[in-house]
Amino acid sequence: MGKVLIVDDEADIRELLSMTLQRMGLETDCAANEFEAVQLLQKSSYELCLTDMRLPDGDGLKLLEHVTANYAATPVAVITAHGSTENAVAALKAGAFDYLAKPVSLNQLRALVRSALKLPRPNTPRKGGEQPAGTLPVLLGDSVLMQQTRQMIDRLARSQAPVHIGGESGCGKEMAARLMHMMGPRRDAPFVPVNCGAIPENLMESEFFGYRKGAFTGADQDKEGFFQAASGGTLFLDEVADLPIQMQVKLLRAIQEKKVRKVGATAEENVDVRIISATHHHLGDAVRDGKFRQDLYYRLNVIELRMPSLREMPDDIPILAGEILRRSAGGEGVTLLPEAVDALRNYSFPGNVRELENILERALALSAGDSIGRDELQLASPSARSDAPLAADLAGLPLQEHLDRVEKAAILEALEKTRFNRTAAAKLLGITFRALRYRMERLGIN
Repeated sequence: MGKVLIVDDEADIRELLSMTLQRMGLETDCAANEFEAVQLLQKSSYELCLTDMRLPDGDGLKLLEHVTANYAATPVAVITAHGSTENAVAALKAGAFDYLAKPVSLNQLRALVRSALKLPRPNTPRKGGEQPAGTLPVLLGDSVLMQQTRQMIDRLARSQAPVHIGGESGCGKEMAARLMHMMGPRRDAPFVPVNCGAIPENLMESEFFGYRKGAFTGADQDKEGFFQAASGGTLFLDEVADLPIQMQVKLLRAIQEKKVRKVGATAEENVDVRIISATHHHLGDAVRDGKFRQDLYYRLNVIELRMPSLREMPDDIPILAGEILRRSAGGEGVTLLPEAVDALRNYSFPGNVRELENILERALALSAGDSIGRDELQLASPSARSDAPLAADLAGLPLQEHLDRVEKAAILEALEKTRFNRTAAAKLLGITFRALRYRMERLGIN
């Protein structure tokens, strides 16, 4: 079935772990220290190495580095002392597959081992039913930045470490999270995306953790939350910086303890999910401003992936544009004239790939032939984007009315760019969906 190396200086821990894994149908080898572990690694190949962080002749991090450097196909999970968050984070950053805290929960151990055994092995054919590579979403582009991004995603797919994806709106953060999920050991389980900015604050706890029948007025049956829906899979927290502080406290506990309590329930239940978060804000700035908890920041931002903006990869724009046209209804066989390609390369793309899609869809509608020129793109020139005409129109108005008109113009422009998709418009403006809805109501925008 598979072979696991267990490294721990306590004989009773080694025996407990070995018996548990053998009941799962696995073979085990045990080592009491780092030296013995290195000797065993030279003699056998293992599907997983499970090591304590504190060893008599070294520590788990040194063994982790040795395995990563010499046996890259063997994932390493570490066992940390209870409450030793720093050690767990350090191990994950060093490349550990996952971690367990003492006293070891056997349910969590079994879940970790099952995930490790599902990791794709180098140079081995995929089994029937596994996700074939051809159906994966593709991050297009030949630029150095995009190649580095794809390589990073490949590495992160083999880990269970929490990942925080940063980058501007429309640059593909959710696609990167989906790729990590679909290329990793959790690919057969659900991928649950959650827009943290679109959930009313009074419903957050019940939406994330679920509730029991009768927990509050209207709770006429039990309901699963996002954590239960993502069981065994990945929970993607988009715009995580928009979570209110009170919810951040509860989320931190769920991540640390790997347990949640439904609203109205008396007992906690184990959850097995990988957390990937994203935001177009800078989380470090939110921590400094007191809007985001520092302890949650360190748990979510164990490994950071930055998605590059489109203006950083101008040479990839023709590739992306060609694929968007190919996928679009009526776009088959339509080409971009050289003048249009030059215009796209010189445009700043504040909305990144999402804005590029909208521009090309509009250009297809305006184009009468099988080619698209500069005029059909309708790109705003720097002079057209100048605030001077607007300032002249607003001269002499009271301050509040002046601000309202500027705000209304910005919202209408974002709505037009996103074809009145309010969620996309909110991202383009850098505000939450709730904030956009409130501002539209206040300004009379229907």
